[in-house]
Amino acid sequence: QVQLVESGGGLVQAGGSLRLSCAASGRTFSSYTMAWFRQAPGKGREFVAAIRWGSFVATYKDSVKGRFTISRDNAKNTVYLQMNSLKPEDTAVYYCAADTSSQAILIGTGAYWGQGTQVTVSS
Repeated sequence: QVQLVESGGGLVQAGGSLRLSCAASGRTFSSYTMAWFRQAPGKGREFVAAIRWGSFVATYKDSVKGRFTISRDNAKNTVYLQMNSLKPEDTAVYYCAADTSSQAILIGTGAYWGQGTQVTVSS
């Protein structure tokens, strides 16, 4: 079993920054793809960004490109989401996900999910 725990959410003004962390425990392989999703009230879960543990290749939702950066620290088994130039529409619960299949994780069917961390951006 892989356990994922998100942290780093909070309240920030528009234009500000936050860094989210997702710490993984249990059996984790370097081939796992890690991703961030988000869910706003009344909305479905939305893909934000993904990165493979075995490389530094990343992919992003178009609306966050140039503002958000996903990264990883293999020694700490942790993935990060650096969020800059935050907008009110970024307000959501952010979830970390992991799977050995990059295809599965990109369509929202990853095997493992964290509990989520709230990000609120005020205008």
